[in-house]
Amino acid sequence: MTNEATIAKMNQLPDSLAEEVSDFIEFILTRHDNARWQLWMQFTEGLKIAESDFDDYLSNLEDYENRLANGEIEW
Repeated sequence: MTNEATIAKMNQLPDSLAEEVSDFIEFILTRHDNARWQLWMQFTEGLKIAESDFDDYLSNLEDYENRLANGEIEW
């Protein structure tokens, strides 16, 4: 009964909202599949590391460019 009611509600949604529901369902399925959940957690942790390292790179690059522009260092 719950599946039928959920499907009926989904059928009322515009495609853009149905896509959000589909993504959420995929998330729930992933969360309840231990192997997939572990992969997801590793991915998100790796993403955090990559983004933080990139932020450091950008700030270092901006500092280098400013020092170069101010004549503090030479090319």
